[in-house]
Amino acid sequence: MSSWLITGAGGLLGTELRTLLPAHSTTALSREILDITDATATADAIALLRPSVVVNCAAWTDVDSAEAHESVARAVNATAVRGLARACRRGRIRLLHISTDYVFEGTGHTPYAEGDQPEPRTAYGRTKLAGERAALAEHPAGTTVVRTAWLYGPGGRNFVHTMTERARTGEPVAVVDDQHGQPTWARDVAERLLTLGTGPARPGIFHATAGGRATWYELAREVYQLTGADPALVTPIPSVALNRPAPRPAWSVLGHGGWHATGLAPLRHWRTALHDAFRTIPSFHDTGHPPIAPRSPACVR
Repeated sequence: MSSWLITGAGGLLGTELRTLLPAHSTTALSREILDITDATATADAIALLRPSVVVNCAAWTDVDSAEAHESVARAVNATAVRGLARACRRGRIRLLHISTDYVFEGTGHTPYAEGDQPEPRTAYGRTKLAGERAALAEHPAGTTVVRTAWLYGPGGRNFVHTMTERARTGEPVAVVDDQHGQPTWARDVAERLLTLGTGPARPGIFHATAGGRATWYELAREVYQLTGADPALVTPIPSVALNRPAPRPAWSVLGHGGWHATGLAPLRHWRTALHDAFRTIPSFHDTGHPPIAPRSPACVR
């Protein structure tokens, strides 16, 4: 029977994995319990637990802060990943490493394929790309890199959660309409990780994002409608209006050729998944707080 170790288990993806995996064969460690930048502690944990599969969800994900603290982000996103992959190679353990759309330049017009040349424009993207390459170099036969993006779910704050809260209070919001991506339910990604962690090893890179595409503005309108609020409360703005320290990709649409090449199904369409999430996640479909009178608009994303 496979045993699983999840690092960075306190986030969206780790939360969903914990709900899908058998508790008796799963060890879920948050950053407070295991800081993967401590190479000795990480190697000791892997040697002690001897899992069949390690899923590395641990990462520095504060995109703006990484611009000012790139060396710190690199310690988590790259240096620590190399040590984790080395420990997995020594133990002949399969490693599923979570990465991001930010490894690409974000100025395309067609979906990025798994084999396209990465060209990150941010410190976050550079450090995540370094982590991908380190893991694949250290443990090439046993590492699968899974890039995902625009995640939402009940395990932490995220865009869909924020929009749901604001919709329920009748709050108008101004949301960027020039960034294109694939809203992705973390539950769907977790299910694909289970597939990749069982059966034959599938080293390389997979893109685990939903089908279709949308802008943040389009996603916000869909959330308002599902919540029962007026989608007209959502108005579009350009990204330059927010003046973020790190540039956001205008194009975060990922292709799914890796799934087709291995005979596996890619994730479903983003709108189908979002509607299903609203039917099944209590914090999304709870309508106990009806909309109140509108306030001044907040700018989001």
